[in-house]
Amino acid sequence: MTQPDAPSPTPPAPLYSPARVRDLLTRHGLRPTKSLGQNFLIDGNILRLIADAGGAAPGVPVLEVGPGLGVLTREVASRGAHVTALEKDERLRPVLAETLGGMDVNVVWGDALDFDYATLPPGTRVIANLPYYITGVLLARFMHAPGVVSATVLVQKEVGQRLAARPGDDAYGFLSALAALHGTVRHVRDVPKGAFLPAPDVTSSVLRLDFDRTRPLPDPALLRFVEAALHHRRKTLRNNLRLTGLEGPAIDAALAEVGLRPDVRAEDVPLPGLHALAARLGVVR
Repeated sequence: MTQPDAPSPTPPAPLYSPARVRDLLTRHGLRPTKSLGQNFLIDGNILRLIADAGGAAPGVPVLEVGPGLGVLTREVASRGAHVTALEKDERLRPVLAETLGGMDVNVVWGDALDFDYATLPPGTRVIANLPYYITGVLLARFMHAPGVVSATVLVQKEVGQRLAARPGDDAYGFLSALAALHGTVRHVRDVPKGAFLPAPDVTSSVLRLDFDRTRPLPDPALLRFVEAALHHRRKTLRNNLRLTGLEGPAIDAALAEVGLRPDVRAEDVPLPGLHALAARLGVVR
C-alpha cells in the first residue's frame, strides 16, 4: 500500500510581502522611523521595474542609499550586480544580516551625507528608494560623482515633476536646471502609496537620471548664477539678479544683448540663454 505524499512545506513569504515585512519588524522589535524616511517598498512588480530601469545586471556596480530591510537590495543583487548599500540606522544590522546573507552586498554603516561618492568605481549606477528628507542633496552628490553614470530613484512625485520639468513648465526650478546641466531625466512611472509599508503621505515616482560624463562638470559660478536666477519664482529674472548685488543698468544691458525681455522670468529662459547672460555679466567666461 502506497503512503500518501507528505505535504510540501509552505514556501516562505517573499521579502516584499506585507506579512513577511511585518514579521521581520516584529521579531527584531522595530518600528519604521519617520524621521529617517522609512517607508518600505512591498510591491514586487515595482521592485522588478526599478531594478530593470536602473540597469541592474551581472557585474554592474550599484549604489543603494537606505536599504532598509534589504527588499530592493535583494532584487538588485539577485541579478548579479555588486551592491554597496549605505545605511544609517544601526538597529537594522541584524535584519540585514538575515535578509542579505550570502549575497554580494557590502553594507556601509553611517550617514549617506558623510560618504565620499568620489570613491565609487566608474560605471556605478545608483538604484535607490531615497529618504525623502535629503533627496535633493543626494541627487546633487550623485551628479558630481565622476564614477556615477545614472541614478534610478524613487522620490516624492512633486520632486519627480521638478526633476523632469523644462523651462516654461510650472514645476521648473533650480533642481530641474541642475539635472539638465548634468544629463537627461526620464519619468519611469508613478507609484501609489499602497506600494509601501507604512504608506507615505504622498504618491511617489520612479525617475531615471543619466549623467553625461563626456561633458565637463558645470562651472560652480554658473550653478550659483542659475540658482540665484531661479530663487524667487514670482520675481523677474532682473529682480532676482539685483538681489545678488548686480547693478540694474548692467543687467538691463546684458538682457538686451542676449535678446531677453526686461520682464522675463528665469523659469522661461532655456539654459543656454542663462549661460549667455552669465557670460555677458562677467559671471562666467
